[in-house]
Amino acid sequence: MEDTKEIDTNLTGSESGVFMDQLKATFERLPNDIPIYQFTKRGEDNIFCQTNREIVRLFRQLTDKITFREYYLDHDLAQKWNVESSPTLLINPECYSIRWIGAPMGEEGRTFLETLTLVGLGKSNLSSPSIKVIRKINTPRKIKVFVSATCPYCPQQAVNAVKAAVEIPDLISLEIVDIQCRSDLADQYSAHSVPMTFADDVLIGQGAQTEEVFVSSLKNLEAQTIFIPESDAELVETDLLIVGGGPAGLTAGIYAVRSGLNSAVIERKALGGQVATTPVVENYPGFTQIGGKALVDIMVSHALQYIQIFQGEEVVDIQPGNPIEVLTTRRRFLTKSVLLTTGATYKHLGVPGESRLAGRGVSYCSTCDGPLFKGKKVVMVGGGNSAVTEALHLNHIGVSVTLIHRGGSLRAQDFLKKNLKESKIPVLWHTEIKEIRGDQRVEEILLFNNDTQKSSTLKIDGVFLAIGYLPAVDLAKKIGMELTADGYIKKDSKHRTNIPGIYSAGDVEGGYKQIVTAAGQGSEAAIAIFEDTIHPYWQQKEKVSL
Repeated sequence: MEDTKEIDTNLTGSESGVFMDQLKATFERLPNDIPIYQFTKRGEDNIFCQTNREIVRLFRQLTDKITFREYYLDHDLAQKWNVESSPTLLINPECYSIRWIGAPMGEEGRTFLETLTLVGLGKSNLSSPSIKVIRKINTPRKIKVFVSATCPYCPQQAVNAVKAAVEIPDLISLEIVDIQCRSDLADQYSAHSVPMTFADDVLIGQGAQTEEVFVSSLKNLEAQTIFIPESDAELVETDLLIVGGGPAGLTAGIYAVRSGLNSAVIERKALGGQVATTPVVENYPGFTQIGGKALVDIMVSHALQYIQIFQGEEVVDIQPGNPIEVLTTRRRFLTKSVLLTTGATYKHLGVPGESRLAGRGVSYCSTCDGPLFKGKKVVMVGGGNSAVTEALHLNHIGVSVTLIHRGGSLRAQDFLKKNLKESKIPVLWHTEIKEIRGDQRVEEILLFNNDTQKSSTLKIDGVFLAIGYLPAVDLAKKIGMELTADGYIKKDSKHRTNIPGIYSAGDVEGGYKQIVTAAGQGSEAAIAIFEDTIHPYWQQKEKVSL
């Protein structure tokens, strides 16, 4: 390789597909050029270096606004911009301090596209509430976001950071770090669960945050959990507001709009819920085998043909009435009905060391964090379909995994148990974890055999948990909804709750935790809401009582 190398900017052929045509048109409208630089070590040409060239070449076929140059780490420009890691991508370094350590593979392709668009626009596209907060920052911030190509939550957090770097380029610098490329750096920061975000080496975000929560965390240099919007929030009026963008919520949105209801979906995290992080789905009708994220993308694409989706917003309050008022982190809604499809969250072991080492070897998502443990030794805790599926996934990507189950037999489907045996994944029966130990990261676990009543320790690099879920009912409890003895939302046969106009569907109701079940409940609820909108059941009850 020469000290500098240009790649041909000529188009290689006509673009195919609506998406590529739209992408080309988008780039044509961008007012600014997008210079990209790659820095590598002499003699190094690994998969990350090659991927960067191919990705940039793909985009350069769509626009001549992108230029691409490569230099070695001993070049003067590397010294000028303090580049020390190989490979590193810099995007318009004369204007912004945005660098990519590794390559935007897999899920991170979305982040890269968004970065090019924002740099080309020269605008952050932050919401008004976010700009009000970030403009209060008056000292430099050095952001590091650790990401993985297999993590569907990472793009949301990385794009938050890109927007911040574009909004205040004089004060905010950003490094997006691929944990597979720089596992040593991930170890240094104990970033063993992605996305993980640091500002000035202070942890400000573990997991994906909403845009406003991110900028609040960045401003305060500490992780924030909620953002209260300004009083001048935008007002949106709907017939139905769906809270939750998993299979139940997305299906309900399709059915509701097709029934004639003006509807919207709010999702505070990644669309798809638990499905988005499921490695492989093998029991959804129509697909013999499909990745969870791929299935979610199909659902979302279908739903977007009908319904508006507000992603990255969190509901902070619901005021029942006529209409029902819903306040989110970005705007205010007035709606006739609300459908809660908030799903369920990962259940925790509740043992010493679990919360302290979360993200430092303790993980609840093998799809997101599994690649970091390639060649290392981990345990998967659980005995159901999820635990066995994720153990098989870890084994497939080169992780040495042992399944731990407190019982003597698995609850998983026979097909999965057969695959587990054929994959020769060891199982520790009648075994429970009593403590997770380690200084800065997981180092060993204390085990207890409930059959022999003996304790032992096991040296380990990671602990993955798939022991079930807890219903996400904080919002339901806040507004006084009745719950079952098991803590799920109590509803009738038409998914009506005890509060007129508010309904529920999906995992938040309990029952079978299956994708097809959640989707079916979403359709049922939407049909019931349509019927009740025409003939409100609570008004009929009032007439009868009179």
